[in-house]
Amino acid sequence: MAAEKTEKRKAEHIQICLEQKAQTKTATAGFEDIKFVHRALPEINREDINLSTSFLNKTFSAPLIVGAMTGGTEAAIEINQNIAVAVEKLGLGMGLGSQRAAVENYALEKTYAIARKAAPNAFLIANIGGIQLVHGYGVNEVRKVIEMIDADAVAIHLNALQEAVQPEGQTNFKGVLTKICEVASKIDKPVIVKETGAGISAEDAEALKNAGVDAIDVGGVGGTSFAAVEYYRGEKMLGEAFWDWGIPTVASIVEVVQSTKLPVIASGGVRTGINIAKALTLGASLAGIIQPVLETAVKSSKETEQLLIGLINELKNVLFLVGAKNIASLTDVPLVICHETAEWLKMRGFNIEEYAIRGAFNT
Repeated sequence: MAAEKTEKRKAEHIQICLEQKAQTKTATAGFEDIKFVHRALPEINREDINLSTSFLNKTFSAPLIVGAMTGGTEAAIEINQNIAVAVEKLGLGMGLGSQRAAVENYALEKTYAIARKAAPNAFLIANIGGIQLVHGYGVNEVRKVIEMIDADAVAIHLNALQEAVQPEGQTNFKGVLTKICEVASKIDKPVIVKETGAGISAEDAEALKNAGVDAIDVGGVGGTSFAAVEYYRGEKMLGEAFWDWGIPTVASIVEVVQSTKLPVIASGGVRTGINIAKALTLGASLAGIIQPVLETAVKSSKETEQLLIGLINELKNVLFLVGAKNIASLTDVPLVICHETAEWLKMRGFNIEEYAIRGAFNT
């Protein structure tokens, strides 16, 4: 019965994200507050720009990963296959949706395993909920979800906001950090902790670093709101009240990068190659894109591939226009942080002036 409810919820989430306006209302990711300093004299050949990068010992052709989306329902098979085909061809990676459904029901493993079948060489991230670790799951279940897709890493997702507004939500998170620490110490694959749309603060990032995690996916405000998703599932009052709750993606990137120096995946409202470049210039290792890929993956792998190629070409143009010859040199590029993001970070005690005076303009 529990497995059937989980599968039904997975199917509802896909339908809502495709058919309803489940993005944030007035809150944004903050990318509009990040301004690059244009180089009229870039002194590089665009064709020589190298976008390849390394993340957790895996080489990506570009610093882009398709974020965790779905699984656990028959509708997810085609979606995950189309994404996997595209990322395999382009030398990228992808995360799978929460694999709880397949832990509960073996028959649903195929909705996740299709990713490795279609992408034998791509970087794949398995996925389990932090709340499940508190409520009975342990190292064995984490190993199971890794083996299910022959994953290169495992993500433990944090979704306190969603659980708080979900009618069937579980809100006892007491002990989740201890469980994360246990997993990180006993699993022989990199452990990533990811938020699901409400962002990660410096305080929580430091705690996660001390717990031994290998990377953090900030999953900030600015993209899909799971409070909104639950609103459309029928939880009107709480969904409406918490629709835009959380830390904007850009602010969360800076908080996590400056406080931990851990590898960071920037996700939450990433929509363009310019967004990707801004995230990387702030110190993220990869940018994760989710909703736009879902919209193409329900159609074909070709449309997904074309979307990703378009983002990569935009990213390459940004590097050209700021005079960066490769991804590593982006963190030397000057940029200006303005408006609400600047106010947030100043009030939180972060140094933002250093971004504006670094790099090539000091030479």
